[in-house]
Amino acid sequence: MDYTIIAQKIIDLKNRDLVVREKLVKSGQLGDGYNEEMKELHNRNAELLNDIIDEIGYPTIKKVGKEANEAAWLVIQHSIVKPAFMKKSAALLEIAVNENNADPKSLAYLIDRIAVLEGKPQLYGTQFDWDETGNLNPNLFDDLVKVNERRKSIGLNTLEEQTEMIRRRAKNENQSPPADFGKRKQEIEEWKKNVGWTK
Repeated sequence: MDYTIIAQKIIDLKNRDLVVREKLVKSGQLGDGYNEEMKELHNRNAELLNDIIDEIGYPTIKKVGKEANEAAWLVIQHSIVKPAFMKKSAALLEIAVNENNADPKSLAYLIDRIAVLEGKPQLYGTQFDWDETGNLNPNLFDDLVKVNERRKSIGLNTLEEQTEMIRRRAKNENQSPPADFGKRKQEIEEWKKNVGWTK
């Protein structure tokens, strides 16, 4: 079957996401809580992609090509207000990866994001946040040696190298730590409960 039109629809979802992100970077609002416009876009994108997945199954490289496959992952990665959709997608992405039909790095990022949202340790150390000292650091992970072994096995750099890259990018985008770390942490925990990530 020809999924060219569907592939373009998925790429368009990603592009809309990136346009809003760029706008928030330019206005200095990217790290300032979960922006309402971005949240609405993430939700809409997730719903549209979920309809596509219900129609054609997971958008694998074989079905929609590499660009649309990666675009689908980005939409899923950003669907943080939809735990059921994210988990369903992670299970489907794992099958695609096992069939060499998706990038294992995408699965690593998605597994880690779900773990962080559920308050569990990461396996690959892909998710970062500000700490109480005002530095960007990886969210909780299990063991540095194991994390770096897992990262190496799928072609990622070391966690130490990644930390430097993330901090550099944040600086280039003029991102800054929250003014009140304790308040932000509390708001995040409340948000996770409200959305259904934690109890």
